[in-house]
Amino acid sequence: MTLGYTVGMKIAVSIPDGLFQEAEKLAQDLDISRSALYAKALKEMLARIRDEAITAEINEALKVAPYESDPAILRNNLARLRRELEANGGQW
Repeated sequence: MTLGYTVGMKIAVSIPDGLFQEAEKLAQDLDISRSALYAKALKEMLARIRDEAITAEINEALKVAPYESDPAILRNNLARLRRELEANGGQW
């Protein structure tokens, strides 16, 4: 979405003053805009939460399925999980 001269969604958020000051300094130290800093931080947090959810699902599946210690079975199961992830665009 393009609004005015910017590309993307404009939002307003409230954060504690101390966090704002730390973020301002970090953006300045990294020589990036405030918007770029917040976008990067949010993207990384979303990826971490998604990864944690996938790990939780795998752990839950391992509780139900018998654990196989045979390396060939483990490789086959891992290959199947990778195919499923690729088929779903990296999403469970």
